[in-house]
Amino acid sequence: MHQEFGHPKIVVLTGAGISKESGIDTFRDADGLWSRVNLEEVATIEAWHRDPAKVLDFHNAGRAFFAGRNITPNAAHRALARLEHEWPAEVLVVTQNIDLLHEGGGSKNVLHMHGQAGKLRCMACETIADSDAELSVTTACAACGVVGQTRPHVVWFGEMPLHMDAIMAALDSCGLFISIGTSGAVYPAAGFVQHVRRKRRAHTVELNMERSDGYQTFHDGIYGPATEVVPAFVDDLLRGRTSHA
Repeated sequence: MHQEFGHPKIVVLTGAGISKESGIDTFRDADGLWSRVNLEEVATIEAWHRDPAKVLDFHNAGRAFFAGRNITPNAAHRALARLEHEWPAEVLVVTQNIDLLHEGGGSKNVLHMHGQAGKLRCMACETIADSDAELSVTTACAACGVVGQTRPHVVWFGEMPLHMDAIMAALDSCGLFISIGTSGAVYPAAGFVQHVRRKRRAHTVELNMERSDGYQTFHDGIYGPATEVVPAFVDDLLRGRTSHA
């Protein structure tokens, strides 16, 4: 948790764009998963209370869809793992993605602000368990035994993201903030860059396929496929060929 002279602590925010080249649709894709459903019916706490079976059917369908595809970490995920391992100061990845591609690519210091695939949470006792099992309204919590209160451990629309205290503390102490593959439209993550610039005067960089909604708030922007721009940026950073101050 240190910050070496000349090597600032780095916080990397990642969104769906970093996983697109691994075969996972982004939120904004016109033909993406989210375009095929009414979010209010499958991804809100109100939907859960109204029709939990429908919510779980959507979760199970998504689980089956991804289980049948060869989804693996790409060069961008591996580049961030390399940065974490070789940078003298702390590198924290804060991801909006529920996939485990960062961990699969070798990153160790990762916070999932929207939850994780492969985990379940009991609404009755709040126990979080590792499981990739199919869920139904008759599923019983392994910890407390309550039936029908086990849900995916993901943040639904309208719910508070996870790990916010740790994330804000990291933003307050970082010297370089990098945003990768985000739309800049979903808060609170979309406000991280303004927070960093206001609190720390840290250097900020956007790496994206195209300009995000908040691109003008970053000091620098580099645009192109994540598998190209992220490894190149990390290589330049480790070799001291790019500014981080």
